[in-house]
Amino acid sequence: MAGHSQFKNIMHKKGKQDAIRSKIFSKLAREITVAAKLGMPDPAMNPRLRAAVLAARAENMPKDNIERAIKKAAGGDAETYDEIRYEGYGPGGVALIVEALTDNRNRTASDVRSYFTKAGGNLAETGAVSFMFDRVGQVEFEAEVADADAMLDAAIEAGADDVSSSENGHEIICAQGALAEVATALEARFGAPRAARLVWRPQNTIAVDDETGEKLLRLVGVLDDHDDVQNVYANFEVSDALMAKVAG
Repeated sequence: MAGHSQFKNIMHKKGKQDAIRSKIFSKLAREITVAAKLGMPDPAMNPRLRAAVLAARAENMPKDNIERAIKKAAGGDAETYDEIRYEGYGPGGVALIVEALTDNRNRTASDVRSYFTKAGGNLAETGAVSFMFDRVGQVEFEAEVADADAMLDAAIEAGADDVSSSENGHEIICAQGALAEVATALEARFGAPRAARLVWRPQNTIAVDDETGEKLLRLVGVLDDHDDVQNVYANFEVSDALMAKVAG
């Protein structure tokens, strides 16, 4: 959904800020450690780690926390996490992709399956819905760093494929292999982005009614709140009225 980042922003505003920030930092640290463990512990030499560090900076994660997560991997005393992607269908036949980093596959699978079932959806085989999404790099900047034309010109020059600008900010899309290069070029011009990451971008979205939308937002929320879940992607859109209602 256009709604993924929009929904997360709403959840951040609604919940207890300290508790939410702590959970965000924990998930970011887990991704940083895994990225550093799988590749070089130097962000300049490890695109995935660089993206994870950029994401951490965007959430104002303290530098000490970031360095500690990297050193944890380099020291060899980091927990071993499995990367798992769950795919399934929610209410209204909406497609969802759930990315997790877990030290207990059975626990996470059981929890995710139960969330889908309680919402009236179901888990499917890996690959069942991901063909409806594109795996791409996404870089985000606040709206005030540049006007739409300046951002478009800079993004094209950096090698991006698509740019969407609105009052909520600039969203730059690029090939997944070009994420580090594009993010670095844009950061040199506009400063640190608020996000730089690989995402699953729906090729098409489904407009759902408000009743179905509420069920889907609850499902995304409970999935996103799980300690092992890193990201949730879906291909639905909800009405402005429902988003305003959820935002409270």
